[in-house]
Amino acid sequence: MNTTTQTPTNIDTDTNFTPKNYTDYYNNFDMNALLSEIFGEHVDDRLNAYMACCGRHIRDGRADNAALVHEDTAGNITRMSFGELDKASAQIANLLQSYGVKAGDKVATMLPRTPELLTVVLATWRIGAVYQPLFTAFGYDSIKYRMDKADTKVVFTNLENRSKFEDLAAQTKMVLVGSAEDAQTWGDDHYSQSMAAQPQMIEAVTLDTDAPFLQMFTSGTVGKSKGVSVPLAALPAFYLYMRYAIDLRDDDQYWNMADPGWAYGLYYAITGPLLLGITTYFNEAGFDATNTRDFMVRHKITNLASSPTAFRMMKSSGVFDNVDESAHNDANAKLSLRCANSAGETLNTEVVNWVETYLNCQVKDQYGQTETGMTCCAHHALTHESPVGSMGMALPGHTLVVLDDDMTVLPDGEQGQLAVVVSQSPAFYFRGYSWNEKQAFVEDYYLTGDVVERHSDGSYWFSGRDDDIIITAGYRVGPTDVENTVLEHDAVAESAAVGVPDEVRGHTIKSYVVLKDGVEGSDEIAKEIQELVRKRLSTHAYPREVEFVTELPKTPSGKIQRFLLRSLSAA
Repeated sequence: MNTTTQTPTNIDTDTNFTPKNYTDYYNNFDMNALLSEIFGEHVDDRLNAYMACCGRHIRDGRADNAALVHEDTAGNITRMSFGELDKASAQIANLLQSYGVKAGDKVATMLPRTPELLTVVLATWRIGAVYQPLFTAFGYDSIKYRMDKADTKVVFTNLENRSKFEDLAAQTKMVLVGSAEDAQTWGDDHYSQSMAAQPQMIEAVTLDTDAPFLQMFTSGTVGKSKGVSVPLAALPAFYLYMRYAIDLRDDDQYWNMADPGWAYGLYYAITGPLLLGITTYFNEAGFDATNTRDFMVRHKITNLASSPTAFRMMKSSGVFDNVDESAHNDANAKLSLRCANSAGETLNTEVVNWVETYLNCQVKDQYGQTETGMTCCAHHALTHESPVGSMGMALPGHTLVVLDDDMTVLPDGEQGQLAVVVSQSPAFYFRGYSWNEKQAFVEDYYLTGDVVERHSDGSYWFSGRDDDIIITAGYRVGPTDVENTVLEHDAVAESAAVGVPDEVRGHTIKSYVVLKDGVEGSDEIAKEIQELVRKRLSTHAYPREVEFVTELPKTPSGKIQRFLLRSLSAA
């Protein structure tokens, strides 16, 4: 992989670009015009995600443009052009076909943000297969459930995560990214050796717009995580968000800090920028405020996507307070941000003001879900009122309403459930959960499960969840998953999990635990419970606080009243 040079694409690159009027663009939205804007005369490129995100850029003479700039944990930088990504993904695509993988089959990775991860994603798409992310913090139970449901055919992972698959390897093909010796020890195919034996050309498989190209899972409060099969019809919606909310331009150095093991990172750190032919940046290091600052300075990042939690952690660290002053007259040591974007939680005034003061740019709040992608945004490239604290306006191509419990549309100023009007939303692509785990539609409405309020200016304001979802550090965690894992501890009789407000993470997870008769609560048991959830479920979903109680509040039918526990925690 070589150093490459970015050259213009068909996207408006004028740095004096004047944003369009939101109302005009929204009211005159036309899907055919959008498809022409994205694909020009080659609209059929949308029938394969590899063609949409890589192949067409090769055909149109942009093979030397940088697709990826990757920095590893030691600070080593790798640049990968679209041409290099094309050849590498062809080799892995041929490898997958040699394993018998065909269109519709699921291929997964459990890898950090690396060139290998990006290569596998594009290779999977190329042969019409479906890419399935496995977050590196997942434990055995989370992995097994997702692999069983998806019937995952191949998993690519590294030595750090390989042991998690020790009891799962018999049901899937394992490919190890790392040393040949480690691959031999585990009995896996070796990534580099297996790849080198494959040709660098393969035809892309043409599908239809209903065919899935991503297999996601989202957490709820009742039962297990629900499957979300993302169809190729999502590509125009991804483009709308990148182009008009993120305001991604050809001359941007774009860094989305989200992990591609989750929807926001996979949709908008990989698919979105590559769809537009723009370089995406991967920072393999875990979050650290100093590293984040230095990465932005070193790579002259102009367009940033992150979460309120990350912004709060940057703020509390103090490392950004004098970044430009300490750089003196050295332009290479200053921040270059033009704009910033935030998703996952509500932005508050304090964070907005801090970003404008210390990052020297405007930050916009944007809302979405794994099921729908982003649907309500403060848009950088469309002019409209953006009151601080609001979710913004409906993404073009989407009609949003606020409903009461009787599915009646509420007037402005009243709280109710946010819903998408499907028949009036040509860019909306979600059609239901993969295995019909839950009915998400009532008549013509997709129900988000989020309680909001619409104001007279058309902006939406988030109030909360109606199903007890916990949003911690931008991650959505279903309390049932946490509760069921806690119940695996031999000393536990009952368990309930709630979110507790936290200045940095938005919320942290707290477990209320009823122990079995004769067992006394102790710090040791609390630590054992925490470690159990870390190992079995995920490191981001463990309870940072465990409180032992004699009983849990319940309804007459026996359902846990988590709202009472939340009130108790907040008291």
